Amino acid sequence: MNCLLQILAAFTLAVCAAPALAVLNVFATVPEWGALVEALGGDKVKVYTATNAVQDPHHVEAKPSLIARARSADLVVATGAELEVGWLPLVLLQAGNPALQPGKSGYFEASHYVPLLEKPARLNRADGDVHPGGNPHIQTDPRNIARVAAPLAARLAELDPGNAADYQARYKAFAARWNVAIVSWEKQASSLRGVPILVQHKAFAYLEDWLGLQQVAALEPKPGVEPTTAHLSEVLAKLQQQPVKMVLRAAYQSDRASQWVAERARINAVVLPFTVGGDDTAKDLFSLFDDTIQRLLRGAQ
Repeated sequence: MNCLLQILAAFTLAVCAAPALAVLNVFATVPEWGALVEALGGDKVKVYTATNAVQDPHHVEAKPSLIARARSADLVVATGAELEVGWLPLVLLQAGNPALQPGKSGYFEASHYVPLLEKPARLNRADGDVHPGGNPHIQTDPRNIARVAAPLAARLAELDPGNAADYQARYKAFAARWNVAIVSWEKQASSLRGVPILVQHKAFAYLEDWLGLQQVAALEPKPGVEPTTAHLSEVLAKLQQQPVKMVLRAAYQSDRASQWVAERARINAVVLPFTVGGDDTAKDLFSLFDDTIQRLLRGAQ
């Protein structure tokens, strides 16, 4: 952390005479990174977010509107770990903006700065929608947001050196507030440690790791494969030996499978916002986790 702050400080000293950009145009693939860029950049950035909280981020159409936005962007902020593999490479290719290609300073992948969980032992499409590098849903653990914030602030300063001091100041303020919030969330959620749960899709590995939730089963027989009634019946049978408190799904997912199981097992079906904008309460990164913790606590009752 200190090293990254020193890098930001070095940018400030080395380029203090460099002209500041009027605004840094940022193309964020998903809402959590758009919100983080806004927190770190303030009025120095203009953020376009390619998806919303009720869209499945795995499956997005590479529309001309996305291509046009990428064409005029100074920076792309993506999750990586193949979350956007079905659409972002095509968008960047069609945009024809060489500064945004992987390996260039205008391309930033959040997953590079996070230890990834659930790396598959084998790669076989018969196993469903598996990600070779690991589970890409890193935003469900606020500690990962902290891990991404520092290098992202440094990248903003690199691309816009004239405003490096502003990015440094905003990062320091965000990090201080965020660290206090994490302590508060962990205190509120202490009773969730060890609570057994079901998940509709394996999208909560980082949330489970952070809070100590114990996943008993997933409703999808394989990642990305819609569950059949036969599979859901098998899950119900498993609950006879391993009872759970609740079943979790993300806001963008259909509620059919989770409601079917919840009604028959007499457990709570909990919809989590999953990202910024996932419900009316989760309006920014802080309220995203405020709301997530409260929904989990109610679900565990």
